Amino acid sequence: MSSNTFPTKHFALLIASLVAIGMGQSMTFAILAPLGRQVEMSELAITTLIACSSLTFGFASPYWGRLSDRVGRRPVILIGLVGYCFGTTAFASIFILGINGTLSGAGLFASLLVARCLHAAIMSATGPSTTAYAADHTTPEKRTKTMAKLGTATSMGMILGPAFAGATATFGLMAPLYAAAVLALIMAVLVWKIIPPTPPADRQPRHNALKLRYSDSRIWPFVIIAIGTFMGFAGVQQTLGFFLQDQLKLTGVRTAQLTGIAMLTSASFTLVIQTIVMQWVNLQPGQFIKIGLGLISAGALVIASSNNFVLIALGMGVMGMGVGCTMPSIISATSLAVAPHEQGAAAGMIAGCPAIGFGIGPVGAGYLYQIDPHYPHLASALFVGLMLVALLLSRKL
Repeated sequence: MSSNTFPTKHFALLIASLVAIGMGQSMTFAILAPLGRQVEMSELAITTLIACSSLTFGFASPYWGRLSDRVGRRPVILIGLVGYCFGTTAFASIFILGINGTLSGAGLFASLLVARCLHAAIMSATGPSTTAYAADHTTPEKRTKTMAKLGTATSMGMILGPAFAGATATFGLMAPLYAAAVLALIMAVLVWKIIPPTPPADRQPRHNALKLRYSDSRIWPFVIIAIGTFMGFAGVQQTLGFFLQDQLKLTGVRTAQLTGIAMLTSASFTLVIQTIVMQWVNLQPGQFIKIGLGLISAGALVIASSNNFVLIALGMGVMGMGVGCTMPSIISATSLAVAPHEQGAAAGMIAGCPAIGFGIGPVGAGYLYQIDPHYPHLASALFVGLMLVALLLSRKL
């Protein structure tokens, strides 16, 4: 597919669609720890729920990316948005059954697990198809900056999510999730109306499609870095609610509030990096990746050494800067490494890497947390630091 003009209204709509999903995700992460404890789920059960759905997302993303190469970007974006709407509705409804006592124990956990995994499998269609659409319409010279701008969508969602939750929470604890589902459905209608279909000549015929693999020499280093980055980040983020509640002796409601503020801080720092620093500082993707890994490791160390909320939030902010540097650079480098007809497949594989990291990281972090609340943060700092050292020593990378 040739790079051509990227209509502003199309780009803005894609950003808005990703913002809507990011808002829903940020609200889910903020309330999941106290909500899980309200229905008597253990820390390990909650992190396992996140891990399984994240792995499902990671393994499904490459399929949707390849499908978008064959059928076009718009229908796959629509599948993801509509799937997000119905998946979020089902997930929130099951939690209501748990709060009311209709479901409990293993039945509640199994229902939440199935709903969340199906939700993740379908909603994973939006990210890679959106990224591939952006790659289709940008030149190689502008690819890193474009991906950084696209990356701001998730950050904006993380920032707006807590405010959106506060505005809708007066209607009930689950109301923000239902509202996010409605917002995703609205975005789906707008995408259907505004985004044009991919011309048949630009689609990849099924019989000509070669399956891009994670082991492909052009992309495997970026795959490893992306998975490792989010293993470290998820290990901190997904135990943050427990850490704040236990260290600061908070109620469930206050835990959700402070967790949301800490995530807001992280997302705000990410947004600043992606909208200002990466747009004005001309560095190669590899240089941004190294800086980002160093910041993530340093932020985890700040959190591990803190029992003060301000310092914990600051640590999350530093980690947010690291993610802001790292992920758009990985997406850009991968996009530049493959051919035009492989953009969807490559976008799907890289889009799945954070989810795989979120699938692995929280399980280990949940186990370590039960030994000592500071261990997940120390382990994340060490792991990401070692990855940075390996990157610095590697001549190939």
